[in-house]
Amino acid sequence: QLQLLESGGGLVHSGGSLRLSCVASEDIVGYYAIGWFRQAPGKGREGVSVVKNRVDTTYYADIVEGRFTIPRDNAKNTVYLQMNSLKPDDTAVYYCAVSLWFDATNWSSDKQFSYWGQGTQVTVSS
Repeated sequence: QLQLLESGGGLVHSGGSLRLSCVASEDIVGYYAIGWFRQAPGKGREGVSVVKNRVDTTYYADIVEGRFTIPRDNAKNTVYLQMNSLKPDDTAVYYCAVSLWFDATNWSSDKQFSYWGQGTQVTVSS
């Protein structure tokens, strides 16, 4: 079964940057999409960014558009979340996920994603 391992979280000051990594236990090119989600304390899980495989179409939540990108290295079975200009509201546990199917009209729905990592904590201080 596919396993995902996130890393790269930590504590950063407002305005700083972090790069999260998600390493898959196998080739993920064949899956429909790979995404990053986050969950802040007391809130539900929300979609941050998703990349649709094969066509490399990317999706971003409005609140991160222009600050976050989702590059990847297929040779390393790794997807990244490059986060710049971080804000305290970005504080959350960040998860990567892989989907077996994908409805682009509802790209941020976590129900589409079947495999999840354990998460990595990102804390942005003001």
